[in-house]
Amino acid sequence: MTEPVRISGADVAPEQQAVRYELAILSFQLLDGPKAAEGVLPWVEGHGELLGCWQTENGPLGRLVVLRGFENQQALDEERLRARHSRAPFGGEHLTDLSLRSYAPFPFVPPVRPGKYGSVYEIRDYHLRPGGLTATIDGWREALPARHLVDPLTVVMYALDGPDRIIQIWPFSSLDERLAIRRDLYAKGMWPPPGAPEEILDADSIIAVPTEFSPLA
Repeated sequence: MTEPVRISGADVAPEQQAVRYELAILSFQLLDGPKAAEGVLPWVEGHGELLGCWQTENGPLGRLVVLRGFENQQALDEERLRARHSRAPFGGEHLTDLSLRSYAPFPFVPPVRPGKYGSVYEIRDYHLRPGGLTATIDGWREALPARHLVDPLTVVMYALDGPDRIIQIWPFSSLDERLAIRRDLYAKGMWPPPGAPEEILDADSIIAVPTEFSPLA
């Protein structure tokens, strides 16, 4: 297993805070997953850094979730324009829909480190109250370093477009491990972060498994 990055709660260097992420949701007919996946690598090659690609198992089915990193906002904006002007983004032929969303990392979270962390990933999406991001970041800054030691985080990031939202990605060896860890964290009072749940309007969770070519596995 890959050693997780260290999270102390202190802000990371400015160039690391400047990193931007794209989370692409590729939709397809249920039997077209392998064909949809074939278009990912040719599309992303030479454009940002492919960090993860997962196929959903719980939650909305018929989806691929693709995470890429970019050095800065300009690089992400240029890639977004490339996608919008393409007749077949991500291969396109077998896609029924495509959602592209932009994110910035929490200021104390280092860039995503590819590697082997778990066979299943949870992708949690929190819709926040307007103005709720600051309190959410403050709460996570206080609580995440201790949780990260026993339950390493892949990334937590906030939306740069649309309503106030945060995305968090967690790897687990199994769904049983996920349930056991979460129960233990709650029982010990290590989670949720102080003040953060009050800012959540609604929440969604997807369980997904890495594709064969996913750098995060």
